[in-house]
Amino acid sequence: MTVAVRRAEAADADAVAAIWYAGWGDGHLGHVPDELVAIRTEESFWRRAAERVADTTVAVVGDEVAGFVMVVGDEVEQVYVSRDHRGSAVAAVLLSEAERQVEANGHPEAWLAVATGNERARRFYERNGWTDAGSFDYPASVETGTLPVPCHRYIKSVRTAR
Repeated sequence: MTVAVRRAEAADADAVAAIWYAGWGDGHLGHVPDELVAIRTEESFWRRAAERVADTTVAVVGDEVAGFVMVVGDEVEQVYVSRDHRGSAVAAVLLSEAERQVEANGHPEAWLAVATGNERARRFYERNGWTDAGSFDYPASVETGTLPVPCHRYIKSVRTAR
């Protein structure tokens, strides 16, 4: 299987939204405040995916968007892979690309937040050389400001990542 990465285009927004919505539910339901679940509606993912095209890189297998990452500055904000491609090389390829982008943005270290109860994601990041730097409340963006979400901050030096 060949995984190609490229900058997202407006035409990718529907695929990104579908992957994001399904993956967010899998990794967050039961691990984040009910208030956040209530506002992370299906339509909110479609709106946010369209708004975030400029921050998004997609992984493509064949002609299908198989996953995506969103990187802003030194933060790897989102990493999601479609259910059909979980357990393949897609997630590792996307994470490596995110690390490259953080370094290209001029930062020596990348960081990301993982919902405390999302053990599958935490194991994945640890297998890929990320270190759990401890728990903190991530300020999730909501229309009224931010909402604290219990997370773990993972870090990785990107100067030596490759």
